[in-house]
Amino acid sequence: MCGRFSLAVAPEVLMQHFGLPAAAQERAAVPRYNIAPSQPVLAVVAGSLQREATHFRWGLIPSWSRAPQAGWINARAETVAEKPSFREAFRRRRCLIPADGFYEWADSGTAKKGRQPYWFHLLDRPVFAFAGIWERWRSPEGVEVETCAILNTAANRLMQLFHERMPVILTENDYDLWLDPQVQDPKLLLPLLRPYPAEAMAAYPVSTYVNNPRHEDPACRAPIGEAVQGSSLSEPAGSASPAVVPASLPIP
Repeated sequence: MCGRFSLAVAPEVLMQHFGLPAAAQERAAVPRYNIAPSQPVLAVVAGSLQREATHFRWGLIPSWSRAPQAGWINARAETVAEKPSFREAFRRRRCLIPADGFYEWADSGTAKKGRQPYWFHLLDRPVFAFAGIWERWRSPEGVEVETCAILNTAANRLMQLFHERMPVILTENDYDLWLDPQVQDPKLLLPLLRPYPAEAMAAYPVSTYVNNPRHEDPACRAPIGEAVQGSSLSEPAGSASPAVVPASLPIP
């Protein structure tokens, strides 16, 4: 599952990491700390000569839909190649969705404290890419809307402490294959949709300030407690939904 994420790195870092031309820098100049469904998200697609940066609305609307509904923000990796809502986009319209972290909420176990948000990030990279798919919907009047969804997969052992699913995070070596529109065989693509290694990730609790999607500043992901390191979890945790934060994890 992925319902909020952030992207607040220097444009130069984005340009270098994703191999984007200088002309794309303007699209990536605004830091985002609390990206929510239905908002525009930065995406990287394969251009005719090189990668390009664009924006899609987060919430995929199938091209055959009769109305511009809210759309799907996530697509399950296990069924994306078969489900009518996603299969054509999976085969022909894939994208990278840059991020530097994402949020997940866990049940603190008490009604008073409610659900505790955590910010997840990678330890070895300042920016990364979710595996995304995109679609173009056209109204009877000819108005076009381009939308996207983030693929998710089974949780790694860090995410299992919070949720049974996690977004698919691609490695840099996978970018070219994922973006190649000539590659349409699910047998070549599905192996990319695996859980990211838990030992390369960490999470820390943040304020419920992030709960409001109108809040868009560094306070959204400011730590309010100690981090949970994926490398410290020697044994896989049992998955549960909804997740309940174990007593060993920091609850502010």
